[in-house]
Amino acid sequence: MVEFIKRGWPFLTYVARFGEGWIGVPSYDSQVRELDLYTRRGCTALSTVPGITLNDGNTIPQLGFGVFQIEPDETAEAVREAIEVGYRHIDTAEMYGNEREVGEGIRTSGVDRGEVFVTSKLNNGLHEPDDARQAFDTTLSDLGFDYVDLFLIHWPLPTLYDGDFASTWKTLEEFHNDGRARSIGVSNFQIGHLERLAAETETVPAVNQIEAHPYFANEAVRAYGQEHGIVTEAWSPIAQGEVLDDPTVTQIAENIGKTPAQVVLRWHIQRGDIVFPKSVTPSRMRENFELFDFELEPGDMDEISALDQGEGGRTGPNPDTFAHVPG
Repeated sequence: MVEFIKRGWPFLTYVARFGEGWIGVPSYDSQVRELDLYTRRGCTALSTVPGITLNDGNTIPQLGFGVFQIEPDETAEAVREAIEVGYRHIDTAEMYGNEREVGEGIRTSGVDRGEVFVTSKLNNGLHEPDDARQAFDTTLSDLGFDYVDLFLIHWPLPTLYDGDFASTWKTLEEFHNDGRARSIGVSNFQIGHLERLAAETETVPAVNQIEAHPYFANEAVRAYGQEHGIVTEAWSPIAQGEVLDDPTVTQIAENIGKTPAQVVLRWHIQRGDIVFPKSVTPSRMRENFELFDFELEPGDMDEISALDQGEGGRTGPNPDTFAHVPG
């Protein structure tokens, strides 16, 4: 196993080996630093998005824009508009079918490619190493870039491919080692899946993108990530809208003069998770971006966290059994 030491990280307090004990984990305060101020064009207001330092030393904006379920013919304009608002982190996937339009939207935005953090994810049907290599080449071709900032295994699929997601992960290590994926990570990995990677591979995932929201806080997986230097990204951050009508959330929103969506997204931010809300409506994009001019009080954070229903609050598939492969 490779020793998990990051040169230039003075805030690492201890070192061990991935899969053989604790690793050096920076505190959240030391992970997060202020990125450049992103100014919305035509607006004098400034909004500062924190950046989180990943375990490989790269920095990821804590707030991003997701394009899941955005139709390809709407994606380029949505991405361009999101960048206009101030987003500098775009989250797509091979299975979303809109990588080409994401690249187009970034190019037409007028913002330099290096200023936008781009994530994509591997197609569930292409986990075999040679298939994954070809799929990654296609991702870069469709985006029109020579690298992505972050590439993820979208689902572990433990009941498929003889359960060998470790070989898929080793293929992603190739993309990282040759520089075409600046960072690599996983999505929807449970603790057992992460422990298998720790036992069989050398690279600690930079992130784990999981379902997380007030009704399903997914605390055990988050805690494992915090202990092992794996940053949590939250998909379905507002529980597909279900949490927005919760009386606890609406009361807090009324008390502080914010919308329920802003309250829930701010809860994620203060927990230290990366979050990427989705909307094709410019006004909603702006609303979702305006999360950094207020803070939730500790009591408010506790009240929202108390909404957790455990597995009963999960809205998406269970990663231990999910086996969907696109036709």
